[in-house]
Order: sequence, then C-alpha cells, then structure tokens
Amino acid sequence: MPTVPVSSVARTRTATAVGLSWMLAMAMALAGCAYEYDDGFASGTESPSAPEFTDAALPRDPSTRWPVSGAELDAWLAQVLPATEGQVFHTGYGTLEADEVREEITAPLPSGSYSVTLACRSPRRVSFTVAHENKELVELELRCRTSRVNVVYLPAGSVLTIKVEANAGANFAYRVSRI
Repeated sequence: MPTVPVSSVARTRTATAVGLSWMLAMAMALAGCAYEYDDGFASGTESPSAPEFTDAALPRDPSTRWPVSGAELDAWLAQVLPATEGQVFHTGYGTLEADEVREEITAPLPSGSYSVTLACRSPRRVSFTVAHENKELVELELRCRTSRVNVVYLPAGSVLTIKVEANAGANFAYRVSRI
C-alpha cells in the first residue's frame, strides 16, 4: 500500500480548516450587516408604504365574503372595477339571491379587442358565462374576492350575452371595455 507523506496530509487538513474558518468568519460578519437605503430604512425593516402581505394560513376577514348593498356595494364596485383608460362599453353589477340566474345583453359593439373584467363577493363561487351568437367566449366559475380579466376579439356588431349564476347570495360585477 502506498504511503502518503505526513506533510501532504497535514497541508490538506490545514487548508481545509483555514477555508472553513474563513467562510464561517465571512458568514458571521455578513450576518451583522445592514445596508441603509436613501429612504432611511434598513434592509431588514419595512417601509411605511410597503404592501401588507398576509400568510395564506391565516383566515381572511369573513365579512368580505357576504353580499352588501347601498353605499357598501358602490365602494366594493369601485374597488373591483377601478377606473380604466380604455373605452368602457358596458358595466353591470348587482346582487343575486341563492340559486338566482341573471342574464344581461350589451348593445352592438364595434370590432376590436375587449377586456371583460369579472368579480364577485360571496361565500361560494359564482358562475359567469359570456357568449356571442350562442358561442361561449368565457365560461368561468370564479372564486369570490378575486377579479378576473379575459381578453376577447369581436367582429363588428357583436352583441354579448352575460349570464351570472350563484348558489348562495352574492354580489357580482363585470365590465366590457375596449383595449
């Protein structure tokens, strides 16, 4: 069996120990560092304008699940359908009772690309169907407290039928705007 000179083994162990010591020292030195940004906040602190993130395991405010009316409905509508730069052709919103179906029709639309924004407020999902000439363009069962934007292209003179269904009491909102 070949023998390895002792000095070679000792050098390897020494180099390894020095390398590990150096990495440990750097890690400890960097752990204590905090960079100051121009706004005066250290990198480990949140600025006052930072968005508030919630843990997915924490329950959301249950009051945001129930339908509202009056001024609360108007406030909710402004939140889920904020102002847009595009040309708005049709907006609908309201309240549905359990197992109610509502169907609305738009005026004829010029050709082009449109965004169809859908939103709801309910303890259960709400179904939206957007169709043109018996062809479904959007069929969606939306989990409430979220908004959904769908993009569709329509030929000139298109009339959309928007159908909303809810198994439980719900608020719904939608907007058809040109992109």
